[in-house]
Amino acid sequence: MRLLEQIAARRVWTDEERLVLDQVRRMADEVIAPAAAANDRAGTFPWDNVRAINALGLNQMFVPETYGGAPMSYRLYLECVAIISEACAATGIIWATTFHGMKPLIDFGTEAQCARLLPAIAEGGLGALVITEETAGSDATGMRTRFRPDGDHVVVDGAKLFITNGDVADRLLVFGKWSEIDDPKAAITAAVIERGTPGLSVVRLEDKLGHRASSTAALAFDGCRIPRDNVLVGPGEGLRVLLTSLNKSRPSVACHALGIARAAFRDMVAYMNERRQSGRRIAEFQGNQFMLADLASELAMVERWIDYVAELVESDAGDFGLEASIAKLRASDLAMRMTTEAVQMHGGYGYCTDHRVERLMRDAKITQIWEGTNQVHRQLIGRSFLKR
Repeated sequence: MRLLEQIAARRVWTDEERLVLDQVRRMADEVIAPAAAANDRAGTFPWDNVRAINALGLNQMFVPETYGGAPMSYRLYLECVAIISEACAATGIIWATTFHGMKPLIDFGTEAQCARLLPAIAEGGLGALVITEETAGSDATGMRTRFRPDGDHVVVDGAKLFITNGDVADRLLVFGKWSEIDDPKAAITAAVIERGTPGLSVVRLEDKLGHRASSTAALAFDGCRIPRDNVLVGPGEGLRVLLTSLNKSRPSVACHALGIARAAFRDMVAYMNERRQSGRRIAEFQGNQFMLADLASELAMVERWIDYVAELVESDAGDFGLEASIAKLRASDLAMRMTTEAVQMHGGYGYCTDHRVERLMRDAKITQIWEGTNQVHRQLIGRSFLKR
């Protein structure tokens, strides 16, 4: 681990950022990690972890000061996602999803919208990003949820699938189509729906392979009536909001995967230095050392690339969608490879729930699927080389 610790020690943080990171690591070690296995087995939503996160005021990190926040760098936010996800991937995505759902409101909302809707998030409320439907996964233009104007209100009808935090979110950023616009792209619209709004219901919670402590909901909107003032930017402006928001949420998902990969690597190296076969530690076999070298190198490269993407975001570099896709693609592929190798190195023990590498492997798989499947990201990156 000396190599990775050396690289980590050379990452530059301000004194204030280091204080935050120390507090988050302590919380992750003392509160979140010890409960992770039990919450996973029972499929129990980790409210104690959410309360611990709120006790540190971590939501305030990405909320403007005007609305009750105490904003810090995007890079610091990403590292906090990785630390929390290393302790418990389910808790990591619960917290990150609040950012994913509320950052578009922060970036595109009016002062009045933010003043009305953001203070609850700064105080520790949960958010959700509501996009996916049965007919619209990676292709958002296939969504059928409708926004119908009705005077000073908008009536929402439709259904959504696979919504992280869908049953517990205080604020849901929902994408659908404006009923008065026919073009499937131009019709996409975004609006904030508040928890408890009549017509919004939870159809079911999914029983999942991994992230079992994080709730994933199917939602229904049946004549759900919201103030027209909850529409972001305006009717038909949702695609711009969606694409811009994904460019900031995909590096966040990359850090979520990075946390899983870090946990698997730590567990694997520790076990390989203890487990003996044929009188030797399994870390002493050259083939295994080659594998560790490859994984450690990839881990270091992914961390540095994520720092680079964070710099692009913070400098308002414009279009950094491809860089965000690379971060999400490589981090999630690494998480899956890392956890698979960790299970392999644990042998039969890795297949049993006594060791967390089994859970980490289950948690890793979804990172290659959500926020755009890795096939889609490879297509986005690959077609950028086509001559126009």
